[in-house]
Amino acid sequence: MQYLPPALETLVEQFARLPGIGRKSAQRLAFHVLNLSEEEAHAFADAIMGAKRSVTCCPVCQNLTEGDGPCAICSSFKRDKGVICVVADPKDVIAFERSGEYNGVYHVLHGVLSPMSHVGPDDLKVAELVSRVAQGGVEEVIMATNPDTEGETTAMYLSRLLQPFGVKVTRLAYGIPVGSHLEYADEATLMRALEGRQRM
Repeated sequence: MQYLPPALETLVEQFARLPGIGRKSAQRLAFHVLNLSEEEAHAFADAIMGAKRSVTCCPVCQNLTEGDGPCAICSSFKRDKGVICVVADPKDVIAFERSGEYNGVYHVLHGVLSPMSHVGPDDLKVAELVSRVAQGGVEEVIMATNPDTEGETTAMYLSRLLQPFGVKVTRLAYGIPVGSHLEYADEATLMRALEGRQRM
């Protein structure tokens, strides 16, 4: 027996397709949308369609931007164009920018290598990275993919690919998170922390 009107059920199903949204959360969101005024509902729908129409990939770094030109980071004269930080997703750029400590530029792969999911180099923005480095002027490429199997595989693959260009390829240091206790760290994390130790 169907408890919801078909139109509302369709809305719930669409919300449930979003990552991290289960059936109950989807129902809450759908009921919230129903309680919006017609004006607010139009504004919500317009925001979705507007983002879908105008958000594109930066032709330089492949991060999300609006329009056809380079993004704000690539256009900035204050950024160090000689250092490229390679990340898997646009949300990783946001994390780095929030820290306020990085002054180089980025390259967004839009995923990582994953043979199990049939994701190969041609499915990522790898050719664009190689092209950028081949143009010259790049001194260092920082591999900032996640420290899991797929992230490590991607970093190693890219490192080998960029070797012929003579650029310095580095990997983010991983270790003990600030505020945590050593007794809760696993062996791999402790090993990484030892390898990435620095002089005080």
